[in-house]
Amino acid sequence: MMRIDAHQHFWQLAARAGSWPPPSLAAIHRDFSLEDLAPLLAEHGIAGTVLVQSLPSEDDTYWMLALAGQDSFIRAVVGWTDLMAPDAPVAIARLASHGKLKGLRPMLQDLDDDQWIADPALAPALTAMVAQGLRLDALVLPRHLPALLRCARNYPLLPMVIDHAAKPPIADAAFGTWREDMAELAALPNVHCKLSGLVTEARPGWRANDLQPYVQHVLDVFGPRRVIWGSDWPVVDLAGGYAAWLAASVALLAHLGQEDRNGIFGLNALRFYGINQETP
Repeated sequence: MMRIDAHQHFWQLAARAGSWPPPSLAAIHRDFSLEDLAPLLAEHGIAGTVLVQSLPSEDDTYWMLALAGQDSFIRAVVGWTDLMAPDAPVAIARLASHGKLKGLRPMLQDLDDDQWIADPALAPALTAMVAQGLRLDALVLPRHLPALLRCARNYPLLPMVIDHAAKPPIADAAFGTWREDMAELAALPNVHCKLSGLVTEARPGWRANDLQPYVQHVLDVFGPRRVIWGSDWPVVDLAGGYAAWLAASVALLAHLGQEDRNGIFGLNALRFYGINQETP
């Protein structure tokens, strides 16, 4: 099995100008670099990662691309640019010229407009993403799913992945409209789902059983070939850490066949992001 961590972050607090994470989140309120992550990758047999933006800044994206150019463990970068900017197609082409830039992620959960991703004004940018062979990572909450559905229907050639399974209300052992909305999105072949970020939505002291109904629903509607595992490191340190989440994931997926597990823990990420399996 080639394990790929399809969702991890690095950051430097000095470059974030007071942005998240706040000092109150002491476990992650510091710089995080490959030197911090490398021991975890080695311990758990992770062959590579997808480095995902956590700041709405092109400067941050170029910093991540520079890191990716220095280290073969970073197989792909998901960056950010202002998709509403008049010159968005030019900016997208410029970013896409970097070989490891595989996707873009608007930070939808932080925007005031829950319908933003369905705005027709995004057409030039989303069309440019398709033309450049990029993917869209959707950082959403359950309330954003109807708008994301409209966007996914309008751009069937744009591969999309829902980060953190849209952060369902696990702590409340509730579902709301999450199940139905996820099923509608899963009916579209261009939409995938990341199995990541769930433990930070659970209650402190969570157990795998708390996550099981949500994981199973994702598997049921997307199927094992469109589910992609990620750690959400270092954010996962707020809720038990890398090893605990990986162990829970292994347990929650143990009923699947080996081929499906291989896909979720690595091969699906390689396929979705267009990563060369042979060459780091």
